[in-house]
Amino acid sequence: MSSYNWNWGVLVSAPYFGWLLMGLGVTVVLALSAWVIALTLGSLIGVARTVPIAPLRWLATGYVELFRNIPVLVQMFLWFFVLPELVPESFGYWLKRDLPHPEFFSAMLCLGLYTASRVAEQVRSGINSVPPGLSAAARASGLSVAQTYRHVLLPIGFRIIVPPLTSEFLGIFKNTSIALTIGVMEITATSRQIESYTFQGYEAFAAATVLYLSIAVTLLFLMRRLEARTRIPGWIARGND
Repeated sequence: MSSYNWNWGVLVSAPYFGWLLMGLGVTVVLALSAWVIALTLGSLIGVARTVPIAPLRWLATGYVELFRNIPVLVQMFLWFFVLPELVPESFGYWLKRDLPHPEFFSAMLCLGLYTASRVAEQVRSGINSVPPGLSAAARASGLSVAQTYRHVLLPIGFRIIVPPLTSEFLGIFKNTSIALTIGVMEITATSRQIESYTFQGYEAFAAATVLYLSIAVTLLFLMRRLEARTRIPGWIARGND
C-alpha cells in the first residue's frame, strides 16, 4: 500500500467521469424499471396468495417458491443465455441480435421477476396482518370479495408494509451490480472498466461505493417520509396488545 500511486483526479477526468455518470444512470433506470415490474406483479401474486380460490393460491405459491429459491445470479444467466435457445429460432434471434440492448432487458426482467416473489410475500403478510374482524365487517356491510380487497385489505395492508418494501426497494438497487456479469454497464461495471484502463482500482471502487451510498441515503430519506405519511396511528400499540 505504501507504494501505491494514489490519483483521485482520474475520477473527474475524461472519459472516466462520464463513464461513472453513465453507470449511475443505467443503475437508476434499470432499478426503477425492474421495480415497476416487481411491485406490479408482486402485488398481484401477493393478493392471489390470500384469495379463497385454491388454484390461484397454488399457482402464486409456486411462483414465489420458484423465483425466491433460485439464486439471482443463476436467474440472470438463464434469462440472458438460456431463454433465447429455448424459444423459436426467429424469436431467439430477435432476443439476441435485433432487440436493442438485450442485456439490459434481460437484467430488467430477471430483477423484476425475482423481486416480485419477495414483494408478493410482503403483500401477503400485510393483508394477513389486517384483523379478520375488518374483513368480516366489510362482508357484512354487503361488500363483495373484490370490493373488500379494494376498499379495506389493500389500503391497510400496503400502509403496513411500507417499511419492508423500503428494504426490497434498496435491495433491487444493490442487485443491479449482478448485471455486470451479462455486460450491463452499471456502476460496478464502469468502475471495473476505469480500473482496467487506469490501474487505479482503489479510486474507482471508492467512487462506486460513494455512488451506492448516495443512492441508499436518498432512497431511505424519501421512503422514511413516505412511511411517516402512510403510518396508521396506534396500529403498533394494538398489535402488541
